[in-house]
Amino acid sequence: MNVGICKLSLVPVRREPSDRSEQVTQLVFGECYEVQQTQEKWLQVRIASDDYLGWIDAKQHFPVSDAYFQEWSAVEHPRSMDIVQTVSGGNQVIPIGLGSRLPFFDGINLRIGEEKMVYNGRATNPALPYRENFLQKMALLFMKAPYVWGGKSVFGIDCSGFVQQVYGLCGHSLLRDASQQVVHGQEVHFVSQTRPGDVAFFDNDEGRIIHVGIVLEDQQIIHASGEVRVDQLDHHGIYNRELKRYSHKLRIIKRILS
Repeated sequence: MNVGICKLSLVPVRREPSDRSEQVTQLVFGECYEVQQTQEKWLQVRIASDDYLGWIDAKQHFPVSDAYFQEWSAVEHPRSMDIVQTVSGGNQVIPIGLGSRLPFFDGINLRIGEEKMVYNGRATNPALPYRENFLQKMALLFMKAPYVWGGKSVFGIDCSGFVQQVYGLCGHSLLRDASQQVVHGQEVHFVSQTRPGDVAFFDNDEGRIIHVGIVLEDQQIIHASGEVRVDQLDHHGIYNRELKRYSHKLRIIKRILS
């Protein structure tokens, strides 16, 4: 099996094997993947955490052993809670962002393949049952992050990448796209019954789910639309006070935190 791990802060994953192809998602530091096929300088990869498929530049591939990959896949790893931090090892210092994975982190050291590295920032503990207050705190750290199609970082993120990263910080692995994330959780039938941390999905005129966000207190919603922002939510959808109109039409609300 040909497998690897992201050893850069971010690696773009593209729809087709071309620099001109759209970015559909990103690998963040510490995230493993399987190589499916090669085409010239490109590798088609399947991301281990969400089964997402796309192409990365072979120059950004960092191989690991099958044994490491299996060990990595068997457990949840801590995540960085700092907006920007570094990991260091040998003569290199690598910048990483909020939500990056810290494989086998013991409070000081982490392990990327056979290499030990040091991380001195704040990290989540996958053994803790993080609840609504922590989820809201993590979501608000992404405020003002610019919208970038396929992005998963505070320096550029899309709506479903935002939800996936926030829930990942709380120890919940979600699928990547909004249309996939809707399979998670139990339906909440009325906006008035929502709790902070519920996930709201929105569709277009054809009924296709195209947007997602996280419900906050007082029927507000935090979501990535132009930027990560907070708007009002009601049974119609998201009301943008600046535009004085609804920006997204509500389809369904799901509760993932039990």
